Amino acid sequence: MKVQGAVLEEIGRSRPYAQTRPIVVTELDLDPPGNGEILVRIEAAGICHSDLSVVDGNRHRPIPMLLGHEAAGRIEQLGPGVDDLTVGQRVVMAFLPRCGTCAACRTDGRLPCVRGSAANNEGTLLGGEIRLHRDGAEIRHHLGVSGFATHAVVDRRSVVPVDDDVPADIAAVLGCAVLTGGGAVLNAGRPQPGDTVMVVGLGGVGMAALLTALALEHGEVIGVDALPEKLANARAAGAKAFSPREVADKEITAPVVIEAAGNARAFESAVAATAPGGITVTVGLPAPHALSSISPLSLVAGARTITGSYLGSAVPERDIPVYAQMWRDGKLPVEQLITSRIRLSEINSAMDQLADGRAVRQIILFDQE
Repeated sequence: MKVQGAVLEEIGRSRPYAQTRPIVVTELDLDPPGNGEILVRIEAAGICHSDLSVVDGNRHRPIPMLLGHEAAGRIEQLGPGVDDLTVGQRVVMAFLPRCGTCAACRTDGRLPCVRGSAANNEGTLLGGEIRLHRDGAEIRHHLGVSGFATHAVVDRRSVVPVDDDVPADIAAVLGCAVLTGGGAVLNAGRPQPGDTVMVVGLGGVGMAALLTALALEHGEVIGVDALPEKLANARAAGAKAFSPREVADKEITAPVVIEAAGNARAFESAVAATAPGGITVTVGLPAPHALSSISPLSLVAGARTITGSYLGSAVPERDIPVYAQMWRDGKLPVEQLITSRIRLSEINSAMDQLADGRAVRQIILFDQE
């Protein structure tokens, strides 16, 4: 079938992207779903730093590639072997499919699936297939999803069904920002009643972590960011908020600190702000060459722990329904993450907004096209 999708043609093109246009919205051929796959009509897709990191070259991926990994839509066709979903059902995309059989899949979310990670690096679906073509040439998939398109063929293990009462834009954000940020709190940080939670970096993932921590009602929640508008967002949500300089000068600490900035200096700040006996959870994705400097003595003397959390240490089919219920119960106001709703044709300008720190989550709505 013919679909419209946003294809990254060149990595590392100069900014502003609105002028250099590294992403082109074009017509593509999408193969029907194969064994264990489904065809999804995309309703909404969020623009995340993991998309920008491919555009600017911080994450190497094969190109040309149809971007987008945070998305939700309706099933239009089931491939052979898929018998636990129904046509018309709304699904959330999960950008790291789990094979369910490798050793990493047996760690309850702590480690990313080996097969899923390999497929994501190659730009294929979980089984190694490529279902996108243009003029007979292959177009690579982004993280098994390629959600910046009117339709997508994905592996069954890349989706989690949600009820119709969860709107498409909310459902999309559950699959990446909330799954990652919320999981950094619930699965990795595990704050106890009375614990203060500090979140360093208040983009989409960081704000999701902050909202999740607030929902727990365990103790104070502190947001940290260098941008005043993001501090204002944190205060509006009900948290305290400080700049990194204020945190350092006032020696503010917390027993649970989530680093969601994806920046080496922010990671250092997060470690420094971790109270004795506390845990630093790093969930941001810095450039591969980025290095940080910390004092091993401070870890030993203060009995501090540092742990990494990829995708929020999540098991998507277990965790996404939990966040959907928290939203349903009014405890997790995911709407606060959404900065704007845009058209697919605005994708390059949206990348500029994200790179400049002016957006938390921009959502592409496909019924606007």
